[in-house]
Amino acid sequence: MIIALLLIAYFLGSLAWSVWIGRWMFGIDLREHGSGNAGATNAFRVLGKQAGTLVLVLDVLKGFAAVKLIHLLPADQQSVIAMLGLGFLAVFGHLFPIYVGFRGGKGIATLLGVVIALHSGAALLAMGVFVAFLLATRIVSVSSMAAALSLPLWLIYRFKEPSEVLIIFSFAIALLVLITHRKNIVRLLRGEENKVKLKRKSAEDR
Repeated sequence: MIIALLLIAYFLGSLAWSVWIGRWMFGIDLREHGSGNAGATNAFRVLGKQAGTLVLVLDVLKGFAAVKLIHLLPADQQSVIAMLGLGFLAVFGHLFPIYVGFRGGKGIATLLGVVIALHSGAALLAMGVFVAFLLATRIVSVSSMAAALSLPLWLIYRFKEPSEVLIIFSFAIALLVLITHRKNIVRLLRGEENKVKLKRKSAEDR
């Protein structure tokens, strides 16, 4: 049963909403535009606010839903390790989606859904870190990395999380985010990373 659920989690994670919405609504492959990343940030940049929001919500939901598959197991088979496995397969599916040639995104939104399902309190605080860094830097990649790096700290120092497995997983998440953002790190060091516009200029400022 657990093997079947792990496969379902992977297929859920493989749901390439950014690619499909780009094709269905705009007739383009998102991976050929903007940063070339099949994720919510590039969807906002290329497809606009409404489509980007839709991609973000759907990507978060698929990570959340994958972890919640745990409830389909008998009570005696439910465990943190099984939930982590489901979450990992969902993120892996987003990174390497079977439906669109295994060319996915960086998995941040899907990872957020996984973390919300695992520990909503730590997820909320990590989201706060993301927003704070986004307001300060206007750079999504910096904000994503800061939020991921803060997650194990929240679990250890704020929530005194008793599960060593979950803490180790949080460190693995931080490492994964750094790895998937290695190109962004290079651009940051070169001063070439894109910044987002947080508000529109008023008519007097134009």
